Amino acid sequence: MKQTCGILGLCLFLTVSSGCSYLFYPRADDYAQQAKGATTVDTLLNLISMLEASATQAKGGKGKDQALDDYHNQLHALFDAVDAAVVSQITPPTSDLLITHKKTLRLLFHRLWTLKDQQPQRDQHLDRCLAELRSLREVLQSVKRQALFPQQTTARIVAP
Repeated sequence: MKQTCGILGLCLFLTVSSGCSYLFYPRADDYAQQAKGATTVDTLLNLISMLEASATQAKGGKGKDQALDDYHNQLHALFDAVDAAVVSQITPPTSDLLITHKKTLRLLFHRLWTLKDQQPQRDQHLDRCLAELRSLREVLQSVKRQALFPQQTTARIVAP
């Protein structure tokens, strides 16, 4: 009996702690594969483009429609890609900014999800999500520019 309760408790913990990630939204991995770019930053930029398109399509809708479901799956793919980027190649000042954007998007989506049946609040939160995605895009484009043009040293010309 004690062992059965322990196993059930562990199963419940794993189900609750996994949130809505891949247990309930397995298509997030499909979107991550579709958005795969040459670099991690390119993948993130592709995911942002997909998210912007889905958020725009979700405007005017009601409930858990296909566009909002796609947005949700793509958002999970973006979160996983941000985690991979922070771990793999992006340095701390920029990685901190990426984590802040990720947390903001998560909070905005949770609020959007609670208001998915109510207009105009749904559209207002989608607009806020789009603004946050644009801001994240700007950060990633600056990271990409820095990767293309690393710190250039300027030579000083000294007169004889």
